[in-house]
Amino acid sequence: MQVSPDTAHANHEGKAGKMAAAQEMITLDVGGMKCAGCVTVVERQLIQHPGVISACVNLATEVASVACETGTVDPDALANQLTLAGFPTQPRNSSSETATNLETTGSLSTTERRQQSFQQQLWRVALAGILILLSGIGHLGQMGWADLPFLSTIWFHWGLATVALLGPGRSIFIDGWRGLRRNAPNMNTLVGLGAMSAYLASCVALLFPQLGWECFFDEPVMLLGFILLGRTLEQLARRRAANALEALISLQPATARLVADPAKNSSTTTGVEIPVAQVRVGEWLQVLPGEKIPVDGEVVAGTTTVDESMLTGEAVPVIKQSASLVAAGTLNQSGVIVVRATRTGKDTTLAQIVTLVEDAQTRKAPVQKLADTVAGYFTYGVMTIAALTFIFWYFAGTHLWPLETLPQAQHIASLHHEMPVISPNPALSTQPSALLLSLKLTIAVLVIACPCALGLATPTAILVGTGIGAERGLLIRGGDVLEKVHQLDTVVFDKTGTLTTGHPAVTDCLPIFNDSKFLMLNSDFIKNSNHQPENFLLQLAATVESGASHPLAVAIVEEAHRLELPLVSAQDFYTEPGLGVRASVNGLMVVLGTDEWLMQQGISIPKAERTRVLKLASAGKTVVYVAAAGVLVGLIACRDSLRSDAKATLDRLRQMGLRVMLLTGDRQEAADAIAQQLGLTAADVIAGVRPDGKATAIEHLQAQGHRVAMVGDGINDAPALAQADVGIALHSGTDVAVETAGIVLMHNHLMDTVKSIELSRRTLLKIRQNLFWAFAYNTLGIPVAAGALLPGFGIVLSPAAAGALMAFSSVSVVGNSLLLRHTFSRLDG
Repeated sequence: MQVSPDTAHANHEGKAGKMAAAQEMITLDVGGMKCAGCVTVVERQLIQHPGVISACVNLATEVASVACETGTVDPDALANQLTLAGFPTQPRNSSSETATNLETTGSLSTTERRQQSFQQQLWRVALAGILILLSGIGHLGQMGWADLPFLSTIWFHWGLATVALLGPGRSIFIDGWRGLRRNAPNMNTLVGLGAMSAYLASCVALLFPQLGWECFFDEPVMLLGFILLGRTLEQLARRRAANALEALISLQPATARLVADPAKNSSTTTGVEIPVAQVRVGEWLQVLPGEKIPVDGEVVAGTTTVDESMLTGEAVPVIKQSASLVAAGTLNQSGVIVVRATRTGKDTTLAQIVTLVEDAQTRKAPVQKLADTVAGYFTYGVMTIAALTFIFWYFAGTHLWPLETLPQAQHIASLHHEMPVISPNPALSTQPSALLLSLKLTIAVLVIACPCALGLATPTAILVGTGIGAERGLLIRGGDVLEKVHQLDTVVFDKTGTLTTGHPAVTDCLPIFNDSKFLMLNSDFIKNSNHQPENFLLQLAATVESGASHPLAVAIVEEAHRLELPLVSAQDFYTEPGLGVRASVNGLMVVLGTDEWLMQQGISIPKAERTRVLKLASAGKTVVYVAAAGVLVGLIACRDSLRSDAKATLDRLRQMGLRVMLLTGDRQEAADAIAQQLGLTAADVIAGVRPDGKATAIEHLQAQGHRVAMVGDGINDAPALAQADVGIALHSGTDVAVETAGIVLMHNHLMDTVKSIELSRRTLLKIRQNLFWAFAYNTLGIPVAAGALLPGFGIVLSPAAAGALMAFSSVSVVGNSLLLRHTFSRLDG
């Protein structure tokens, strides 16, 4: 399953293979991004760098994937550019560094960073709670509850606000100022402007009590408290969303036990423990019971059972002995084995799975483009609206609707109740002020706007959806695939190896040669066949098919082995994909394959034999013609059994409103027989298609206006998988065409096709719900904060209430994405 990130990205962008070969991918860990506006700034910075072709930045995972011209971009220079722009960045040395967790030191630093992040979140929650609590306690006396004299004084609230701004608010102000200075304002810019405006206005009221203004030092305190609390909840939710990828990464052990070649050294040794990164192909590793296998390899000594459920989904352990293949991350259960490494580092199956998942979580859905466009201008727009709000209310609004006539306008209140205010001089009146009202509405507009919700709407849903898929062996390549799945109306299945098990067996061996033709061939063929024409035909066919790897060839060779019919030497093997094979056996040219292949070789097929073949095909059998010395000498029929879940899978897809079709190279009669078992009509069968014609068949359906998914075994169906709107490949061992498939089914269960489509649909639904909420929240919240409901209803949002709503909007988007796990678990169950 060898796949490079640049190849995967090139397929995603739909570029030609030549373009893919001329570019490379650079992965960057980007810090300091707070909202969708930051994402836009980072992408713009990256794209402007010479040599960069495209860039995709994910807010939820804080990762940037950059496609650039090969050898033209220095990752360190790119990282330094972003760091200087205010986004601390470092390149990943390889695309699989995180995936394989190779270095012990890297593993420890990752653990330390997570622990440090967790501690910061705890402190943030504690600090937010203390700020909100202290600010609220100061108003207990004014609410008619217990009066705490010191906590109710104006100086206490001034001190609390000052400490809040200089302490937890300091980083927000610094980041917001930096964003404003580099012409890239962000969410911290808005929050900083709002909190500082409230603080400065309250300081003016405190220093000049003769103005009669109210002090609202509680507003910046409550605002910062809600912001800190919301960000902590958001980070915890995002971390939970990323748990699936972390679980995959943790499957790879950090160390391996290196031993000497067991064939040369029979003495028992515990070996030497080394980091997995230092294991080289061809070295021998000892794995004890209860340990995870560190790399992909081949068992060279010992017998054991291995739990491969993380790859296959099967809970039953698999027996492994000499020459058996094992995969990194699987669990050795019962015996001591020695494994010869065949794939290490980023080449292991597990590492490539994680790389695919990481790539999927970075790629955006096309529906996100609108959000990205809005986010690029969002902060500027909010600042403009805030300025217009102040101008309108100060110069016009308070004149159109005098303050004393407005219901509940005596104090600036939250949505449903008034919040008490503190006067620096209770002897002076604190009548509503046009300036103060305009200022508070302006602050509320700055604070309630949430570009963060726009930025998190898509990536968090993709993060959760792809994580759920990874846990269940459904590798979905990204947001663009999710959107295409939602548009599907037709699902086309390859037959051999997809709907069927891919292991056909010989059912009929029908010689049609007479004695003279039988004796014309060298007697070496028949010395062990008891002169039975059936055995001779099979022996002849198996000799020629031994040079091919097609399932039918394998079936014929296996049947000859079962009957203990020896193969003889043959030369000049030639295979024509989709048609047949030929070889020279004892000086005679022997041809096997379809009727079309025989006719191309100048071999005629009698009408009686065509009738015979038609009868066999009607029974669902695939017929192989056998010719020698230019004449037809026999027919061999094989039948492949359907997968146990084939019919249930197709029935479920039809219930989902999808048209299901069968695509095969078999004769129409054989395909119709299979279709009848699956409940398909003749109109849903495309038969007699060569491998190179499958892509053309898919293209023909697309030309008719259909949105087509192609389901294949990922080996011979690569062109069709690439042509389809969505390619779905069943994983077969480690040889699957992940370069062309949009979805890879690791567990090789056909019913996973249904699960992958259902998961894609529900993930896209979450994306649309999140985007709707993010747009609706800002569309409705900003006018309310600007005082749209003040004239008629007297409803005004305090800055603190606006801050709480802003924090809630981001948390709600992430929380809604997490609900996808619960919803899909019920369907999965």
